[in-house]
Amino acid sequence: MITMDDIIREGHPTLRAVAKEVSFPLSNEDKKLGEEMLTFLKNSQDPAVAEEYHLRGGVGLAAPQLDISKKIIVLHVPSNDEENPEPSLSMIMYNPKVLSHSVQEACLADGEGCLSVDRDVPGYVVRHSRISISYQDKEGQKHKIRLKNYEAMVVQHEIDHLNGIMFYDRINEEAPFAIDKDVEIIQ
Repeated sequence: MITMDDIIREGHPTLRAVAKEVSFPLSNEDKKLGEEMLTFLKNSQDPAVAEEYHLRGGVGLAAPQLDISKKIIVLHVPSNDEENPEPSLSMIMYNPKVLSHSVQEACLADGEGCLSVDRDVPGYVVRHSRISISYQDKEGQKHKIRLKNYEAMVVQHEIDHLNGIMFYDRINEEAPFAIDKDVEIIQ
């Protein structure tokens, strides 16, 4: 079981490296890694399990955060719909890449956090509000999906990890809360 002890923190060189593509057919090790990463996110969102194992809540995780420089990300984004509590996005992606994005930019009202960053970093992280991405599933099948708003932000954050980019690299150092007037702020 993955715990917070397995997650490397800012300053570790793997977080600044460009991860390597995963080859197919997937090794059993890479399949298991994806499944364990997804289990970690689910556990981190379960209040009882999170408390028992001292897990910080997360909605996304990239393999480089586990000191494994491979292009694997997992997402488990809870739904805001009380009538349908199923996650709005829950998947394992191998070799994800952004194919296209909107001109419209957005940021999260509360900023972003990261399981690899143990400090609060205030400021707006401006990203594309809509993206199209491609990825492979564990069988090697290629998929394309479109995401918008919060889900798009989460995926861009995780893909940044595959490219050695930390979320705070995207915050304006001189004016952390300054944004163009046409940037949408997502609550």
